[in-house]
Amino acid sequence: MALSRHCKHHVFPSFHGKDVRRGFLSCLLKEFKEKGIDVFMDNDIERSKLIGPELTEAIRGSLFAMVLISRNYASSTWCLNELVEIMKCWEEYKQTVEVIFYEVDPSDVKKLKGDFGAVFDKTCAEKSKEEVERWRKALQIVAQIAGYHTNNFVTDAVMIEKIVTDVSNKFNDSTTSNDSDSLVGIGTHIRKIESLLSLESAEVRKVGIWGPSGIGKTTIARALFRELSSKFTHAAFIESIKGNFEQSYGDEHAFKLHLQKQLLSETLNQKDLKIGHLGVAKARLKDKKVLVVLDDVDDLKQLEAMTDKSCWFGPQSRIIITTKDKKLLIAHEINHIYHVDFPSTSEALEILCMSAFRRQSPSSGFEDMALEVIWLAGNLPLGLRVFGAHLRGMSRDQWIHALPSLRRSLGGEIEKVLRFSYDALSEEVQELFLHIACFFKGGRITDVVECLAESRLNVDHGLQVLLDKCFISKDEWGRRLVVHNLLEQLAKEIVRKQSVSYPGKRQFLVDAQDIREVLEGKAGTGTIRGIDFDLSEVREDLTIDE
Repeated sequence: MALSRHCKHHVFPSFHGKDVRRGFLSCLLKEFKEKGIDVFMDNDIERSKLIGPELTEAIRGSLFAMVLISRNYASSTWCLNELVEIMKCWEEYKQTVEVIFYEVDPSDVKKLKGDFGAVFDKTCAEKSKEEVERWRKALQIVAQIAGYHTNNFVTDAVMIEKIVTDVSNKFNDSTTSNDSDSLVGIGTHIRKIESLLSLESAEVRKVGIWGPSGIGKTTIARALFRELSSKFTHAAFIESIKGNFEQSYGDEHAFKLHLQKQLLSETLNQKDLKIGHLGVAKARLKDKKVLVVLDDVDDLKQLEAMTDKSCWFGPQSRIIITTKDKKLLIAHEINHIYHVDFPSTSEALEILCMSAFRRQSPSSGFEDMALEVIWLAGNLPLGLRVFGAHLRGMSRDQWIHALPSLRRSLGGEIEKVLRFSYDALSEEVQELFLHIACFFKGGRITDVVECLAESRLNVDHGLQVLLDKCFISKDEWGRRLVVHNLLEQLAKEIVRKQSVSYPGKRQFLVDAQDIREVLEGKAGTGTIRGIDFDLSEVREDLTIDE
């Protein structure tokens, strides 16, 4: 594991040596070393009442600060002064702070009571009010950071394993996620969502992040979580909620128990948590300031199981939900909704180029082709990254030969993501989407409703579902239907796969060559419900018998 160029050490530990050095800390350091995690140790520094510039530099130059609070931690002015500097870095520089409560109750640290409080009071004797207040404030803040408590683990070994795994994963996230600053447009998204979160407010607030598949909802939510999680006593990013349905668990009670167990387990950092009734979530979280991200929610009952009432969570808690379905958020009475819009052309070009060329602009001679790829991807970030990765390392001639295949079909990853969303639609709404994507792209809404009035489809309801789930949108005047290029390709691919070898057995015919073969070969069947024939795509004479 290589050090980031921004830090001198991975971890700076603050601890009281007599309490933990020979036992818990030595085992923890051994595990860190095996993981390749570099820990700063101050063995050669002469201890005094004040920490010197060398220690201050070591704290500020570490990716993580780890505060190991034990019974006699507050007996050392050295430890307390380290803590003041660590809390300063946490507040001013957003340094990640990991807190371990070793055989001491976090509430005793926060309220300075019990044995821990007595030790602190003894240390404060004959100290200045200013110095005591700095220590008191630092202890109160650190006690509210979500940490590891020995009471929650069967053995020290289990606790150490959890700490080392978490730190290792967080280090990997911080160095391989391109850092939030390098994600195109991420700063703007975060600022707008933070405004909706209103972090200063004491209320419990829920915010929805809404947009189509592949737009970057999860990427934005992860960046936001990394930036905000340290401000909460407990934080959890719960991935891929989608696909959790009541039917899978037999009944509603078992379904809700499963999701609440997942919520509590990840929020409280407890693996083998057992809950027997649905009141446990409220009982365990009602006094805690938590940040919870529920990623990719696709069913209202998932929200009802995990975040039904605001009173389940402590003051200033924030719940963030990412979803493709706006109606789901509204049904759960979430009024603060952030719509993730498509990136601008310049942002889309940068996303593509970072994937294809490892730089922010296209290489010489690739400019026009890069713009065509952007058009093919419809500015969708997922499409831009997948297409860019596919084209990476190719010469200009290879790009020219590769573009036709991009025009005709989706990449496997793109199709998988979009197809999952399509499969979640009802059969009736699926059919309406295929009609729109194959025949009514850019059409007037009134014309669509009129043309399909005699069909068995509930057009008005279906249009609203497709709008809420981001399968279609309206133009700036609200009169015409807009279908994303990749979703149009998805629809045509779905229709093609209805009968790959015999186009005449498909529901719709939209490919000029397939239509030609069907017409010339008189291979049409009663299955065909519509033909969209662009004669300009036919390169040879078309002969049809009367």
